[in-house]
Amino acid sequence: MFKKILIAAGFALTLVGCASTVPMATPEKDAQAKQFIAKPGVAGVYVYRNESFGKAVKLPLEIDGKTIGQTGYKTYFYTEVAPGSHKVTTRAENTTELTLDAIAGKLYFIWQEVKMGVWA
Repeated sequence: MFKKILIAAGFALTLVGCASTVPMATPEKDAQAKQFIAKPGVAGVYVYRNESFGKAVKLPLEIDGKTIGQTGYKTYFYTEVAPGSHKVTTRAENTTELTLDAIAGKLYFIWQEVKMGVWA
């Protein structure tokens, strides 16, 4: 009986580990994004997670109502936006929104973190 419980627990932990993976950029695109060079005509937006809490939680990202990707434990997401006002949204147990007034040629860094909730 104890052996069955141990095997089931190990399987559950394996599934949790799989839940934390998000699609990653190629090593070349990752290195390019980490040069932190602002392109003329657009604003660069980095959304990053560096906390150690919430390893199994993926957080979806939206800009102006359009899903652009997800962040996972100790990852970042990079995208470029046109100059002007943009609404950056993430959804978990609650919805969090940030208004970004983007200026062409500038870089923006948004820290995203997981907080303990009632349901997740």
